Amino acid sequence: MTPEFELFLQAVLETLTLFALIVGLLGLVIPIFPGLVIMWLGTLVYAILQNAAGNMTGWKWAIFGIITLLMITGSIADNIIIARKMRDKYVPWSSILFAFGASLVASLFFTPLIGLAAAPVGLYLAESRRLKNNEAAIESTKAYMVGWGWAFGARFAIGLVMIGFWMIWAWIL
Repeated sequence: MTPEFELFLQAVLETLTLFALIVGLLGLVIPIFPGLVIMWLGTLVYAILQNAAGNMTGWKWAIFGIITLLMITGSIADNIIIARKMRDKYVPWSSILFAFGASLVASLFFTPLIGLAAAPVGLYLAESRRLKNNEAAIESTKAYMVGWGWAFGARFAIGLVMIGFWMIWAWIL
């Protein structure tokens, strides 16, 4: 291969990886979309191809390790933040799982945006049925929305850090 073609392939690889990172980051808006995992998969493919080309150093593997830890931490923190906020309002796991299921089913059969709306609607319906009190059901739903907002903020910040580490890895090291 000519050096020019190698540079072209490297530019294509970096563009596709950055695209996967941005898609994953934007997908974080949807609670059930595994945006951090999508971002990590993009960096995994990048690492595999870079390793095959002999371009992976110990520092680059270390950065990939950091990105992996960020993905795991963000995925766990997301669930903890939402569940803790909801459990602060004594929302039972059955209502939480119903909301998650409603979001998942709506996302699969309709669109992710409908899935985004289905989670709080599902939680409201489950809590309204359980509590027989619309005001209390609204309070539970507000707790979910606040938890989702904090979880989104945490996931988004972690996603930005993942992109930053990948940029250091790809363009500086």
